[in-house]
This record gives sequence, structure tokens and C-alpha cells, in this order.
Amino acid sequence: MKNNHQNLQKGLMPRHVQFIALAGMIGTGIFKGSSDTLAIAGPSVVVAYLIGGLLLFIIMAALGELALAFPNLNVQHLVNKAFGFQVSYIVGWLYWINWILVTVVELLAAGSFLQFWFPTIPLWLLSFLCAVVIVGINLTQVKYYGELEFWFAGIKIIALVAFIILGFSLLLGIIPSPVHNPFANYTEHGGFFPHGMGGTFSAFLVVMFSYGGAELIGVAVTETKDAERVLPKIIKGAVWRVIIFYILPILIICGLMPWDKVTGADSPFVQVFSTTGLPGAAHIMNFVLLTAVLSAANSGIYATSRTLFSMAQSGVAPKGLAKLSAKGIPLTGIMLTSVCILAGVYLAYLTPSQVIGYLMTIPGFTVMVIWISICAAQLKLRPIYKSQPAFQVKWFPYTTIFAIVSLCIIFIGFIFNPNNLIGTTVSLVTIGFLIFLSFLLKKGMNEIPA
Repeated sequence: MKNNHQNLQKGLMPRHVQFIALAGMIGTGIFKGSSDTLAIAGPSVVVAYLIGGLLLFIIMAALGELALAFPNLNVQHLVNKAFGFQVSYIVGWLYWINWILVTVVELLAAGSFLQFWFPTIPLWLLSFLCAVVIVGINLTQVKYYGELEFWFAGIKIIALVAFIILGFSLLLGIIPSPVHNPFANYTEHGGFFPHGMGGTFSAFLVVMFSYGGAELIGVAVTETKDAERVLPKIIKGAVWRVIIFYILPILIICGLMPWDKVTGADSPFVQVFSTTGLPGAAHIMNFVLLTAVLSAANSGIYATSRTLFSMAQSGVAPKGLAKLSAKGIPLTGIMLTSVCILAGVYLAYLTPSQVIGYLMTIPGFTVMVIWISICAAQLKLRPIYKSQPAFQVKWFPYTTIFAIVSLCIIFIGFIFNPNNLIGTTVSLVTIGFLIFLSFLLKKGMNEIPA
């Protein structure tokens, strides 16, 4: 098969790639999904975020090692190289479906944040307008997309830092607030583990959804300048930043308001500022949250279009999806993604009060499958490296095996959790359908050369 990877423009700078990955990870999962994880586990959800962060680091390290060992191959290509057509077909389409759902969730969240100011306008219409803006951004050259995403992501990172500083100032009494004895909120209302360790474990699905997006580095690597030099630094920096940006804000929220008072109607971040009575702060934070989820949706459309492009190159998607526009963007993939996003917005029209909660559970399953496949590919491909990359997973193969086993345990646990019935059913039916199609299309198998 002819290798056409060079057709994608090398227009992304290191700072673009780092912020693209951060943008994918810091979105609805923390700004909106934190209300769900708090309801499930209370303050102990920080334990789930810590364990999830450890798994995230192992997965990112494995992905970085693979990217250096096999330059210009992204996640889907690497799985194809490790396991062939069928597994590549399943993982590739599952990853695309995952990011379609994530993008829809982010756009619906954006619509819900806009309702803070425009409560009379329906959710589906606000989400549709957001989708139009985001699709338009992705129709530009990749370097302009990267620059816009850099500033999009920069706004929410600055906002999170400001939230952490302001939050701790309120907790420590440096800034006066109506919240008396905030540290009591960690021990009262059922304690730090109000639903026991079972509640903490149950929060993992939303936590995995929240951390999903780290693997965007493995998607963007084919459009990154000097990837071999900058990738290790990007991976190390992205992981610890994300852990901090999740754990510290959750601790602040639980201190400034009882965890069982987080309603989910608005973002917990907005609720905190509304409760403390700081003038105008809730409006400022709502604007930042809107920017944040639009940023994550922006990353989602990038991920879906590039995944379709790479699948078309490796023969697991129609060849027409490998065509590029004059600007060097996979236009057909973006258009297909846009149609699917419109279908998601239509769901908001049908069930505006429930759609975000339902959709958030499904990517939690699919992200775990993708992450397992990344670790398994590293386990399989390590013996055939032509040369040992400078960046490697420490204590291999034990760390990789630990990540695979841990993710499998979490995955199996959620399959048998009755609270996840809808997400489990949709995910298993989708995986089963993709397995069936992979056998049906096996004769079209086409490996990617080293």
C-alpha cells in the first residue's frame, strides 16, 4: 500500500500539540461531569482521579514510546501494525464513535452553559449554533486550527489556575466569604467516603471519560514538526498538569459547598462562585466554561476527521475519506462528522434534560477499550523495534500489564453495574456489531508497512 502520510501538513507546533491534548482532557468531564462524580462518590472521588491519573501516565508513556519507535504512525496505524486488519477496524471505528459522542457531549454542555444567560432558548438550538462555529474552525488549515486551539485551551487553563488560587483563598479565609468552617464539608454529610469504596469505584466511568483525550497526542503526531524531540516532554508535562487541574478544583468545590448540594443543573464551578457571593464571578466563570467545552469539541472534530483519514489509508474505511482539500484537511471526514453531530443535537431536542448524562457514560467504556489496545500494542510491538527509542516505559512489561489488568477490571465491573445499563448495552452492542463487520470485511485486510 502506498504511504500517503506526508499529505497531511506538518503545521502543528509543539505548543499546539500539548494544548490540543490538554484541550481534549479538560472539558465537560471536569466542568460538568464533576457534578456526576461528586454525586456518586462525594469527596472521595479524588481517589478515583488519582488512580485514573496513574493509569493515564502509563498509557501516555506507552503511546509516546510507540510514536518514537514508529514515526508518522498514529494510534490507529499502530494497532493495525500490532494486530492486523480486524482489531484495527474495531478500534479505529470505536475511537471515531467515541469522539463523536464526546464532541456531542461537549457541544450540548456548551448549549447548557449558554442557557445560564439565555434560559428561554432551547438546548438543541444553542448547541446547533455552537456546532456551526466549531465545524467552521476545523475547515481552516491545520496551523490555524492549532493556533485557535492553543488560545482556546489557554483560556481554560488560566481560568483553572485562577479558580484554584481564588478557591484556596476562600478556604483559608484570606478572602471573606459566607462559607463558615469550610473544612467541615470534608467530614460531614456522610464523611469523606459517603458511599464507601464502592461509590469511589463507581465514579471511575466518568473519570475515564474525563481523562479521555490524552491519546490525541498519538493522533496529532503525524502533523507535528520534529515530533521525535518534543513528544516525550509533551507527554510528561500533560499528565501532571491534568491531574492537578482535576484534583485541586474538586477539593476546593467540596470545601466551599457540601458535595450533596451540587445539583448538576449548572456547573459546580459556577455554583461555587454563586454561593460565595463574589460579584460577577459566576458570569465570568460561565464564560470560561463555555470556552472550555468549545475547545474540547474543537479537539473532538479534529480527532474524528484525522481518525477517518488514517483508517481510509489503512483500508478499514472507504477510500474517499483519504482525500484532502486544497488546504490539506480531510474535508470528507469533517463533513461526515458534522452529520453525526447534528444527530446528537437532535437527541437534545428529544430529551434535553437527560441526554448529557446518558451520553457521558458511553465514552467511558470506549476510552477504556482504546487505552487497553494502546498498551497491548506496545506489549506486542516492543520486541520488533528497529532501534530502542530514547523515551521508554519504565519497569516494562510490569507497568504495561498492570495498566491492562486494571482497565479490564474497571471495564468488567461496569458491565455488571445495573446503574450503567444504558451505556453498557449501547457499548456492547456497538462493539459486537464492529466485530461482526470486521469478520465480514476480513478479506480486505491491508497491513501498513513498517
